[in-house]
Amino acid sequence: MTEATSPTSAPDALADVLADAPFVRLVATDDGDAVAAAGLLARALRAVDTPFQVRVSRDPVPDAGDDAVAVTVGAARGPHAIPGSGRPASADAFATARALGADPDPVVALAGVVAAGSVPGTDGSGDALKAAERSDRVRRRPGVALPVADAADGLAASTLVRTPYSGDPEAAAAALAELGLPADRDDDAHRRLASLVAVDVADADGANARAASAVERALRPYETTGNAAPFETVGGYADVLDALARGAPGTGVSLALAADPSDGLRTAALDAWRTHGRAAHRALDAATTGRYDGCFVARVDLGDGAADTEGGTAARDAAAVLPTIARLARDFRSPEPVAIALDEAAGRLAVAGTGSGRAADDAGTEPTGLGDACRSAAGEAGGDGWGTADRGGIVVGDGEATDGDITSALAALREAL
Repeated sequence: MTEATSPTSAPDALADVLADAPFVRLVATDDGDAVAAAGLLARALRAVDTPFQVRVSRDPVPDAGDDAVAVTVGAARGPHAIPGSGRPASADAFATARALGADPDPVVALAGVVAAGSVPGTDGSGDALKAAERSDRVRRRPGVALPVADAADGLAASTLVRTPYSGDPEAAAAALAELGLPADRDDDAHRRLASLVAVDVADADGANARAASAVERALRPYETTGNAAPFETVGGYADVLDALARGAPGTGVSLALAADPSDGLRTAALDAWRTHGRAAHRALDAATTGRYDGCFVARVDLGDGAADTEGGTAARDAAAVLPTIARLARDFRSPEPVAIALDEAAGRLAVAGTGSGRAADDAGTEPTGLGDACRSAAGEAGGDGWGTADRGGIVVGDGEATDGDITSALAALREAL
């Protein structure tokens, strides 16, 4: 199945459809922007007493059934979709919720915008930012976008940055100790923290040319205010949503749906985020890497492949963490426009691209359709492929015996790129 073959709905038109729907099924791609957008739509449906269902899928296919209306979030599929291409899905979901007569949470919308790689106030998110600022829900300040007040804890797990101490709370604490920051950080202390992180990202061993610009989305964050804000910053919220979308999608949907998240939900979300972020960084630390024409490959081992015979942790960990490893490699390590994270034991790979199918210093190139490239390569290797224009994945086996293998899929994918 290819992308961008189905009609999509403008916010007002989609709101008209949803207003008359007896039941709505929302299916979102497994990323923070789509989960935030689905949460905004679900809250709006709840506000107008329309029954709904939300699920997250790596390769969403709309299934209305009976008289229900199906909406795909994060992919251009089906008659009703918020594709998330061109601008974040959360920005369109915020507008759709308003058109339904609801009062959508602007902080959730802005978290989705950051998760999409955008900046609050741009790419159609201006109304959400204005709403958040008018209600004193956010304020911009110096510093780093983390979900928690403990900077060492936050930096060790954050996937918005890649530093020498990423994945290691003790090393992060040691680096921060040298700054002598006060317990209650003022703007000057936040500024010193941001300077440390920016320098450490750009100067890290193996840092690519993109690292210095990639770290910018984690700097000068929007701090959240008020009792209903579950995390310290909008960017930190985005980081948590992105981790949950892959590793704990049920928790991610619950978080995006909750107007006032409970302490238990917040704790569960942060625990999943820590586990996910640290695992991604540690795997990339231990990866064997190789550079090829147009792509960078990081070979990792996220667990004992034998556990997969029981549907165990290795396959689940690889499915959740590999996309994050690929994105980290693309943003902070890969000298090529495409980064691939490969776990041979789990029979999986994930790929992330910059939107260009050629070297990073080439200009004016057409975007690589990574999802379609993964589908094609998986077909040649006897596996399953999925994805969107700038990210994708392949699994060979997936708990069943096949004649293919993931290294053959990698070779086919490199050829497709």
